Amino acid sequence: MSGMLQFEQSVPQGVRDGAPLVVLLHGRGSDRFDLAGLAPHIAPGAVVVTPQAPHSGVPWGYGPGWAWYRFLGRNRPEPESFEMSQDALGAFLAEIRATLPVRTGPLVLGGFSQGGVMSMAYALRNPGTVPLVMNFSGFLADHPSVRPTPESVAGTRFWWGHGTMDPQIPFELAIEGRGLLSAAGAELETRDYAMGHGISPDEARDARAWIQAEAARPG
Repeated sequence: MSGMLQFEQSVPQGVRDGAPLVVLLHGRGSDRFDLAGLAPHIAPGAVVVTPQAPHSGVPWGYGPGWAWYRFLGRNRPEPESFEMSQDALGAFLAEIRATLPVRTGPLVLGGFSQGGVMSMAYALRNPGTVPLVMNFSGFLADHPSVRPTPESVAGTRFWWGHGTMDPQIPFELAIEGRGLLSAAGAELETRDYAMGHGISPDEARDARAWIQAEAARPG
């Protein structure tokens, strides 16, 4: 668990200072290469980095890949592994800009499944530090430190895409989590897709349009 998280990066040719920094977190049992292919589809003009989760998925039965936390069911992450990964993610975000070849602009933090859970949780635990959050088929974690309140959602804009036929993270959890964010006053854009647990081309296009529009907004 020591040291900076391993990561891949995509730096478009001719990218200039001020380009968005998009950090994408993979899902359970995957690795840092999994979402790297999304870079040209959802953020063609941005610097994209894809860190690898710190926990081996093998002991928890998640295959040969990596995980951000041990899953306890429904929308509950196991507290200790979750805390360790939140700390590791915070350290990664604090250090990553210094390693990049350009001075990046607004931060977009997002991910798929466990990665989406981590992204929303990090933003809510660290109010005002993440201007843009993208959640692809994750849930709002049932954890004492993850609470949508007017204070914790202030300064962050959320995008949440979810499959209505998702067998792994049921759509009812999307409805529940979105409701809690909205009740707290979050600026939230939602998109629903007739699919299971994945990221469709339509969803990638919608995410791309959202990033482009939101990164251009003042503040």
